[in-house]
Amino acid sequence: PSVQDCTICMERLSAPSGYKGPQPAVKPDLVGKLVKCGHVFHLHCLVAMYNNGNKDGSLQCPTCKTIYGVKTGTQPPGKMEYHIIPHALPGHSDCKTIRIIYNIPPGVQGPEHPNPGKSFTARGFPRHCYLPDSEKGRKVLKLLLVAWDRRLIFAIGTSSTTGESDTVIWNEIHHKTEFGSNLTGHGYPDINYLDNVLAELAAQGITEESLAQEKD
Repeated sequence: PSVQDCTICMERLSAPSGYKGPQPAVKPDLVGKLVKCGHVFHLHCLVAMYNNGNKDGSLQCPTCKTIYGVKTGTQPPGKMEYHIIPHALPGHSDCKTIRIIYNIPPGVQGPEHPNPGKSFTARGFPRHCYLPDSEKGRKVLKLLLVAWDRRLIFAIGTSSTTGESDTVIWNEIHHKTEFGSNLTGHGYPDINYLDNVLAELAAQGITEESLAQEKD
């Protein structure tokens, strides 16, 4: 590893960590290898990266995004409901539709949010989203329920559409919010959507293995 760079601080692994922030209680010249993916970093940098995150017991490899532990987010409190409606989505004429309803009220940011103690807004709620009531659509729904429980569907930040800060925004799992059209790209038909959202869920550490873990 001596000729490799630490991709967190970009210094050689043979040299001490170049991390300049608050210093963790780890010697700056120690290195460690992540077990599942095998990538190597300064231990100093890994501890600093963890301390700068959610401190939820999980760590995500900065090189390949492999997740160690269970990743959780900072989604504010709210409610997720779903039901079946007797209509088909464009491109899914052979099945009914799952409608998901998310509702998050405005509130005050907690210690895990960008501006603790400051109020946040929640625009556009309740938000309605749609999945085909097919085998794969039901699988996505089950994984979205896990993502909701792990607080990964929404976050508090700056809206990419309005520029408003301290507001509830979508996190990194795309949803379809149009029912009968695809005028904005957030509707159907979209033959790749279910596979794409499964990949986005997997990137957050949510897979069919997660379903088994939730049952244990």
